[in-house]
Amino acid sequence: MSIFQILMFGATLFFAYQIFRHVQNLEDSEPSEPHSFEDENIPFPSSLALVEEADEAYQKGELSTAKERLQQAVQQDENSSEILNKLAFVTAKTGETSEAIALYKRSLLLDERDDLTHNALASLYRIEGERALAQEHYEKALAIDAAYPQTYFNYGNLLSDMGNTLKAGEMYLKALELQSDFPQAREALEALRGKK
Repeated sequence: MSIFQILMFGATLFFAYQIFRHVQNLEDSEPSEPHSFEDENIPFPSSLALVEEADEAYQKGELSTAKERLQQAVQQDENSSEILNKLAFVTAKTGETSEAIALYKRSLLLDERDDLTHNALASLYRIEGERALAQEHYEKALAIDAAYPQTYFNYGNLLSDMGNTLKAGEMYLKALELQSDFPQAREALEALRGKK
């Protein structure tokens, strides 16, 4: 072996050793969890966290903040009728009835068998003076769940507005049959009887 070959062999061993040390250092410094691109970014709050923030804001009376958080949650989870219903409820509380109606209708596209959504939508239609649409949704709510006293009470209020006191009285009675301690239904029924 010539001196040149010995030097080349020594250089190769030296560089191989340096590469080995470098690889060892890399392995020693690897994080215990795999690194991902998301680790370098601030994560978006989950839709659940946003809903919780919205609930807290609503409890504090901060309707605009609650609405904003729920809008963000809907953007993250477009197919949640529950989040849409919360957003519709808060939107209605801010006085934006038409927007709330649109949100409830969107929710019903996801779950048309939700009696509470039909009930809420009917109440908003009643506020807007759309009595026929309100009646249609109260009927749908009762077809889905005939054992929810609030629907009978709300429907009774609509029928009373429409001048159908006989049918309104039947609705109040049914609400009281299902829930005997329903003071609003009892008062509404007594008010109807007082008009006779």
